[in-house]
Amino acid sequence: MCGIVAIYGRSAVNQSLYDALLVLQHRGQDAAGIVTCEDNVLHLRKANGLASDVFQTRHMLRLRGNMGIGHVRYPTAGCSSSAEAQPFYVNSPYGITLAHNGNLTNVDELKQDLFLEDRRHINTSSDSEVLLNIFAHELAAQDKLQLTEREVFQAVAGVHKRCKGGYAAVAMIIGYGVVGFRDPHGIRPVVFGSRETDQGREYMIASESVALDTLGYTLERSLRPGEAVYIDMRGQLHTMQCAANPVLSPCIFEFVYFARPDSVIDDIFVHKARSRMGKRLARKILREWPGHDIDVVIPIPDTSRTAALALADELGVAYTEGFIKNRYIGRTFIMPGQTARKKSVRQKLNAINLEFRGKNVLLVDDSIVRGTTSKQIVQMARDVGANKVYFASAAPPVRYPNVYGIDMPAATELVAHGRSEDEVRKLIGADKLIYQDLNDLIRAVQKKGKTCIQCFDTSVFSGEYITGDVSPAYLRQLELLRNDGAKQGKDDVECSVVGLHNAS
Repeated sequence: MCGIVAIYGRSAVNQSLYDALLVLQHRGQDAAGIVTCEDNVLHLRKANGLASDVFQTRHMLRLRGNMGIGHVRYPTAGCSSSAEAQPFYVNSPYGITLAHNGNLTNVDELKQDLFLEDRRHINTSSDSEVLLNIFAHELAAQDKLQLTEREVFQAVAGVHKRCKGGYAAVAMIIGYGVVGFRDPHGIRPVVFGSRETDQGREYMIASESVALDTLGYTLERSLRPGEAVYIDMRGQLHTMQCAANPVLSPCIFEFVYFARPDSVIDDIFVHKARSRMGKRLARKILREWPGHDIDVVIPIPDTSRTAALALADELGVAYTEGFIKNRYIGRTFIMPGQTARKKSVRQKLNAINLEFRGKNVLLVDDSIVRGTTSKQIVQMARDVGANKVYFASAAPPVRYPNVYGIDMPAATELVAHGRSEDEVRKLIGADKLIYQDLNDLIRAVQKKGKTCIQCFDTSVFSGEYITGDVSPAYLRQLELLRNDGAKQGKDDVECSVVGLHNAS
């Protein structure tokens, strides 16, 4: 999962890009990058680490120009080498730089086509570089000395014809402007908006609306599936549908876990969706366990708070905060190795024994992925005196890997893969386990009559991949790349690639 941003401004955009990346930091902590354009010259800074560590005053001073793009990353493919930090750049045609969120499911085929037919060299193992080169080739195929919005949109249409998977991207074409586009299924989120200044109107494209909010931009809307938005050098906004048969099918896990609760994605308020998840989960408890003996509902911070509060209210049970989070420890979900993940849980959370002692506690989390964190948290609750420990997940069992840009573990490392709910309960050590039903999750997010979403990508729960090109062979290969042994190998061996040198 990654965060992307692009700004066309009337004055320097370096600070705004940096501020936007801080807001989107939850989408990736592996690397960060910004590239700006001044008088047709690019200024680039990218490196491994958090945005606050990557960008120092000396870097910001060099990031001159009134348009640029930015990226925060964690690796869903390839390695975590700084050579794979984004944005990427190609000099032909025009000079193009691009940042991407998502995953191309036909990347191996595209790499071969780029080499054999397009005569383009790929320098890293990142599919974002592949996407950039496909876009560059499609722009070159327009065979125009001067670009108009027509050629830009035709190039995006060419990307959609060749690329499969989930992707949201921003690009900057030197001398022409900034572009944003979204895959024909709208799997990964991207929004755009504007603000009025004394010098004129400015535009921003970003992964989530919260980035626009904090910088004073007014949200226009989410890009539609297959749609592109282009802001030219005169500051004129152009939009066009560039896909033949778009079907809006956003990733439902964005609403469960990844997106910030104060974001709006495809006209859905994430906070409201999570609140409805909690209410529907409570109703399931009341249906299936009407004589429950829950004394208190305690969320596992931070993502589950909204759902847990709504659940407690619907049950008529007390809600309290029982865990204190150390905010200087990274998300365990995206750590590269199981050893580091296990070590970090007790560093990350500390239980308040007063809230647990002698009580029957219902712990609420947004989801259960590996189960290792859940198991340790259940044990923490017992260690501080809980009488009984029940566990509720605002999402259904995660049984299948994600192929559209979320670096979920290999299928065999998912605790619910091939196991019944009771087997999962025993593994995490809970006295009772309650999962959300998939239909209830869909209803909670969709809120019938309020959105235009025809369907969601629910592949991590259902195993149904909406792009229709995910074969058992592809999933087997994914298993080899994502298991902890493979990731440990990537941690131990530095990736041997030659990256674009950037300012230090």
